[in-house]
Amino acid sequence: MNERENTSEGTESSGRELRLPGGRSVRYYDTGGAGPTLFWHHGTPQTGRVIEPVLRQALARGIRVVSCARPAYEGTSALPGRHVADAAADVIAVADALGVDAFAVMGASGGGPHAIACAALAPNRVFGAVVFAGVAPYSSEPGWFAGMASPGGLQAALHGRDARARYAETAEFDESSFIEPDWQALAGEWAPLGEDAMRAGRAGTDGEVDDDVAFTTAWGIDVAQVVAPVLLVQGGLDRVVPPWHASAMLAALPNAELWVRPRDGHVSVLRALPVALDWLAEVGRR
Repeated sequence: MNERENTSEGTESSGRELRLPGGRSVRYYDTGGAGPTLFWHHGTPQTGRVIEPVLRQALARGIRVVSCARPAYEGTSALPGRHVADAAADVIAVADALGVDAFAVMGASGGGPHAIACAALAPNRVFGAVVFAGVAPYSSEPGWFAGMASPGGLQAALHGRDARARYAETAEFDESSFIEPDWQALAGEWAPLGEDAMRAGRAGTDGEVDDDVAFTTAWGIDVAQVVAPVLLVQGGLDRVVPPWHASAMLAALPNAELWVRPRDGHVSVLRALPVALDWLAEVGRR
């Protein structure tokens, strides 16, 4: 495997390219440092950069953050037909290249399944996982879509990638997906999240399309085999990934706990990041 440095924009970390066997490449961002390592799994859509609120809170605790752009996102080669486990395998390849043996994982929204997949694929290396508003494995139960303000993309993904790509051609963001605390967070400390999402959107929809297809097909891992402690953090008023998903994940994971923040939505729940990082630090000391 070969690495090539590539200066990033809009973060304090440098973007690098990891060449994988077979010719694909993975863009990743590494804040560096000698402390414990956290692999951040970005939402859908994001660029993979370490966004400023994550960077600030992690550095304040001496935590090194590494974040990888998933296939078909900025700087990372596409992987047609990818499953959740395939994108997680890219992350583990980066950990190998960096010589990181033990690490924690954290994912928000679309990053949640990929954080869980990392824990499943590397049970002897991942010592803890945190998921904010993560999607649960697809189920035909009515609850999977219930409460979503705009489920059209995921519903289209059930019919395959072509159907999801056609949906993306005319799709527009439904502002009712966010509640008032979400908009307040995006206007304040989590503004970099919105800015990064817009940057990802301008680069195209391939990554987002592939994410949704991966969420609604087999993940390639057995969630019940995750042995690491998992913290699920869920907004009680989330209209993007409603609380049903967190409850389903809690039931499926053997070593998980659920924190429900009853007044939060999809973005404002990220205000629990400092406490979640402290939880991971405690798990790492066990």
